[in-house]
Amino acid sequence: MTYVVTQNCIRCKYTDCVEVCPVDCFYEGENFLVIHPDECIDCGLCEPECPAEAIFLDDEVPDDQQNFIQLNADLAEKWPNITERTEPLEDAEEWKDKHDKLVFLIK
Repeated sequence: MTYVVTQNCIRCKYTDCVEVCPVDCFYEGENFLVIHPDECIDCGLCEPECPAEAIFLDDEVPDDQQNFIQLNADLAEKWPNITERTEPLEDAEEWKDKHDKLVFLIK
């Protein structure tokens, strides 16, 4: 099992989760974060730290967001690793609870 970042992170990119990760398994895109499934140790420290509630255990990802399991794996191979907390996107609070944000993902 692994943790997965889902659509609520898109256009928010809070990095509170990155700060608590003991194995540095987060990867950063322009407006989204992902977790590398082969590096995640399933410790669960990241999930409660996410202000956007965008992180789920892979077998608890909502049905309408199952595609994020593969998306995390694919993008973690392309994007750079992030190991320290940074400021969220400027309009993160405005986007935090919006739905259907996949179309806004910058790959």
